[in-house]
Amino acid sequence: MSFPGQRLQRCWHLVDAKNQTVGRVASQIAGLLRGKHKPTFRPDRDMGDFVVVVNAEKIQFSGNKWKDKLYRWHTGYPGGLKERPAERMLERNPTKILRKAILGMLKRTDLRHQAMEPRLMLYTGPTHPHAAQLPASVAPLPLVPHKLGSFHALPRDYYAHPNSYQEGGTAKVMRK
Repeated sequence: MSFPGQRLQRCWHLVDAKNQTVGRVASQIAGLLRGKHKPTFRPDRDMGDFVVVVNAEKIQFSGNKWKDKLYRWHTGYPGGLKERPAERMLERNPTKILRKAILGMLKRTDLRHQAMEPRLMLYTGPTHPHAAQLPASVAPLPLVPHKLGSFHALPRDYYAHPNSYQEGGTAKVMRK
């Protein structure tokens, strides 16, 4: 089956990163940005949704990673290798830790740079400027489970009915 993507439904997801482990929440967000949760997913097409992350400064690392994990980059000059521990990275720019974790889980292609990165919005604190797309009545996505036995999927009525595209009606998204 080929899906041309002309009637692609883009949803807005709200993720609360408070007390969430960085890698677990990053893998959930990366899947939403790619659109892997949709039945019409194709790896070579832009199928993803918009993701708004609040409380990005309250994320957690497991173990002693706040002191041990180093973020490295090179300035381009000889001897220009720079490194910064996660602790100091959180002080300087709290959203950068989560952004690097999420983007590190996506392939480095034009699709990522032109389509997925602009749809990722990270904010420190519980407020965000996207109230028109995500009203106050919208609840954040459920927390990422720490055990595989407590895995949860989004409910079936979260998505529009497949026939709503063929009938020409507006697809409505229910968020629980």
